[in-house]
Amino acid sequence: MPVEFSGIIEEHLAVRNAAGIFDICHMGELLIEGPEALPLIQWVTPNDASSLKIGQIQYSALLTAHGTFVDDILVYKMREDCFFLCVNAANAEKDFEWIKSHNRFQTAVTDVSNDFAQLALQGPQSRNILQPLIDIDLSTLRYYWFQEGHLDGIPAIISHTGYTGEDGFELYLKPEEAEKVWCRLLDSGRPFGLIPVGLGARNTLRLEAKMALYGHEISDQITPWEADLNWIVKMKKGDFVGRQALEKQAQSGIQKKLAGFEMMGKGIARDGYPVLHQGKECGWVTSGSPSPTLRKNIGLSYLPADLTSPGLELEIQVRSNRVPAIVVNTPFYKRK
Repeated sequence: MPVEFSGIIEEHLAVRNAAGIFDICHMGELLIEGPEALPLIQWVTPNDASSLKIGQIQYSALLTAHGTFVDDILVYKMREDCFFLCVNAANAEKDFEWIKSHNRFQTAVTDVSNDFAQLALQGPQSRNILQPLIDIDLSTLRYYWFQEGHLDGIPAIISHTGYTGEDGFELYLKPEEAEKVWCRLLDSGRPFGLIPVGLGARNTLRLEAKMALYGHEISDQITPWEADLNWIVKMKKGDFVGRQALEKQAQSGIQKKLAGFEMMGKGIARDGYPVLHQGKECGWVTSGSPSPTLRKNIGLSYLPADLTSPGLELEIQVRSNRVPAIVVNTPFYKRK
């Protein structure tokens, strides 16, 4: 997947206004199956998978014993005894070994990454492009649900998910069918404005929607409380890996928290740049970029928990210059 095909801004705006197609075959997939598949999922993730129905998807995480991120994941409930996980590409092997090391249940854990290719079709026209090609009714497919069907006769898992903040779908299929489906979607979608999109626009799109990127907003040094991902932690569900650490942190209070900012002066905040308040360094930038949708320079940063109120004035150290910025509400962009 290249950084760009026709240009990051053009690709970004195509997804916001029409549609874009992403080659995300690099993502990892794991299969959890057996009579105790649910207890294993409940043990290794902080969200409550017991609430899932067959065909439903859940955003969740794998946590260390310290309550920090091993990875963020999607959990698909295939059957009562089978769950399918989509994991980050760079973490696939690590995630697989981590889950296996915590598997004390009658459950098999299999890395099936080589059995799947994944394509993402994102944007307001994605439904119009995809519907004529598949044998399921997309109007019945709710957000964060999936169905198994066929695209031009090719078996596929059609998932109503995405990493852009826009409406869209992700398709899982056999690797040998990926190129054929990619070309078929492009041909079908061109009249609707569909173009290929690379990693550059994928990053600016997810940043506008405040979607976390492993190694930036989340890592093995960050907890869900700090990452503003409280909603994926269900403390009432029972025990899970990292629960005691999260419980302790919830009682003592977090010291830092993820917050969004907008640059008020000329300059682009980049990953790792220092953040200052009243002349003193207080945090760091996790992600920063121009926003093609908002036509502003935006970013995310970790700040002391008491310095995250919208309107708070900051400075970002951009090389040798301190550029004014202001804390703002997030997500920066939310589709209607």
